[in-house]
Amino acid sequence: MKIWKQICVVLLCAAVLAAVGAEAAPYRVNIATATAGGAYYPIGNAMAQIWTTKLDGKVRASAQATAGTPQNIELMMNNEVQVAIGQNGICWYGYNAKEIYEGKPGFPYKAMRGMFTLYPNVMQWVVRKGTGITSVADLKGKRIVPGQVASATEVNSREMLDAYGLNYMKDKGEVTVKAEYLGYNEAADQMKNEQIDATHIAGGVPTAAVTDMLSSGAGVLMSMDDDKIKIICDKYPWYFPFTIPAGTYPKQDEPVKTIALSNILFTNAEQPDDLIYMLTKATYDYHDDMVLGHRATEYTVIENALNGMTIPLHPGSIKYLEEHGVKVPDSLRP
Repeated sequence: MKIWKQICVVLLCAAVLAAVGAEAAPYRVNIATATAGGAYYPIGNAMAQIWTTKLDGKVRASAQATAGTPQNIELMMNNEVQVAIGQNGICWYGYNAKEIYEGKPGFPYKAMRGMFTLYPNVMQWVVRKGTGITSVADLKGKRIVPGQVASATEVNSREMLDAYGLNYMKDKGEVTVKAEYLGYNEAADQMKNEQIDATHIAGGVPTAAVTDMLSSGAGVLMSMDDDKIKIICDKYPWYFPFTIPAGTYPKQDEPVKTIALSNILFTNAEQPDDLIYMLTKATYDYHDDMVLGHRATEYTVIENALNGMTIPLHPGSIKYLEEHGVKVPDSLRP
């Protein structure tokens, strides 16, 4: 009997220590972003800093540079990241197995869950100064960078060029534009070295790579045509007209007409409700710290939390948003 009592005491102590250890162990959160020259990466780093330093040691977060939304979705599916930034249209494609995900193994990805909207992702066409290019239509026969292969930016490029009857993909018909698949910083370097005629950059304004090209005098921002903007927005309802105000970038004296869509923060259904609630709350509580990471997150306020959201929300985010007066429609409930 004495031995059994000793065994019970040992087991009880072990259970208590395990419980204390489990409670003390922080959640590890890896955030998938995009290339270093865009807005996703500094915003991801800002969130990682907030979550790591402001939550009493409950979370240890880090940001990971990636090729963008399509890779982020696959990283999420493979449990390599817990949170990711993504374009709402690409996330909708993944959730519903449409377009680039049609027939792809693992899709539809119905475990994907939204957290909240971050900011508008602006489509920015930069053309090399002196080329005489004034419209996307003028890109016929030119050398462009549409983005990295299969990145969200590159998908955006395809959708916009299609409205102009242009194509750079060999398996999609006649090739009318020459494409180089590069990240934002590499595209800026090639622009300055006169190796390309134009590049498309999708990001919050201002985007570092665009600032680099315009401040150097190598590139200028180009507006899109009003009729093409309408065609694109009608065909892909997650796009909306957007004007980049004059003076947003160096040497940009005129407003630039283009389109944008919403960037969202997303996770998966397996993440604990308390974790997602805590991350959502901290992001809004420390909004000013986010803005220091990137100015685009001035838009990341509770009033804009569901703007452009295309996939069901995580219960942890729903709880926080409803506590703060946000009406969550049935279409966004899992």
